Amino acid sequence: MTVFSLAAADVGTELPELPELHVTRALLALFAGASGDHNPIHIDSDAARAAGLDDVIAHGMLSMALLGRLLTTWVPIGDLLSFRVRFSAVTPVHARLRCTARVTAIDVDGAVRRARLAVTVRIEDGPVTVRGEAFVRLPGAGA
Repeated sequence: MTVFSLAAADVGTELPELPELHVTRALLALFAGASGDHNPIHIDSDAARAAGLDDVIAHGMLSMALLGRLLTTWVPIGDLLSFRVRFSAVTPVHARLRCTARVTAIDVDGAVRRARLAVTVRIEDGPVTVRGEAFVRLPGAGA
């Protein structure tokens, strides 16, 4: 078994994915409570239908949080220099999500080595719902 190390990353390196996540009503209710975002389109089927949706949809920030979890699995939080995303599609309840990150560039500034990562959330067998990038300080790069 190979152990992944971001210290050896090069352009094109893909971070190991999080396990697939199944968006359930319970997960949406828990995220609503944790985030304070109780918008009815995320937790009330009737309200979601009244808004023109088939059913409730996941909070966009839930997807961003999952990407944050992916990043901080491999990079200490203090080495996450920036992180931004754009939401491109809704995530329906019952979706199965895949979170990925790939190194797109590496730069060196003095003793600090940084990587730019392209991050995405995709519905299994469906569209990309979130796309963004993160900049991280690579391990062993000095502090």
